[in-house]
Amino acid sequence: MSTYPGLPPPEIDTIISREESAQRLAPGVSFHIGRLCMVANTGTYLDAPFHFHESGPDTAALAPDRLAERPVVVVDARGVTRIGAERLRGLPGLADMAVLVRTDWSNHWGTSQYAIGSPHLSRDAVQVLIDAGVALVGIDALNIDDVSDLSRPAHHGLLGAGVPIIEHMTNLASLPPVGARLTAVPPPVVGMGTMPVRAVAIVDS
Repeated sequence: MSTYPGLPPPEIDTIISREESAQRLAPGVSFHIGRLCMVANTGTYLDAPFHFHESGPDTAALAPDRLAERPVVVVDARGVTRIGAERLRGLPGLADMAVLVRTDWSNHWGTSQYAIGSPHLSRDAVQVLIDAGVALVGIDALNIDDVSDLSRPAHHGLLGAGVPIIEHMTNLASLPPVGARLTAVPPPVVGMGTMPVRAVAIVDS
């Protein structure tokens, strides 16, 4: 469960073990209670507008229907570092869609290469997505922005327009260009701008 470089890794431990609980219960009965301590930017996670904009909705205020059963458009951006607006031309209608940018950078997950030279959206591509009225945008890479650009145009622009972002996605190669539906709903924690999600896509038959 990689985090953004420099952030601490998650800590997982046991509060009540099966052995401890078995001593309190009937023979053959036990349970386990664990504890997870982690930063919100761990694994595959969703950024809510509050992440960059104080007045924007946090993970608890996001509309669930924006994040559940959302029709998908997959953008093929393999082999490209700076993903420009030209990659979005010729795609089907993007309004209200989950736009998932496939770079296959997730193949580097767990290696030092993953954090170096990661693909990202350009400012003009971000504007096309905002103007199209997309529901959310995901990418299978370290960051949707060029991490050397301190203005963070993708985060600032998309989240400012109310468009959630999902980073560190994987398995986008298994999806068709259109015809899948994405669900990626975070726990509704008040005051959080980011939160891990289990992003699940169902391909329509």
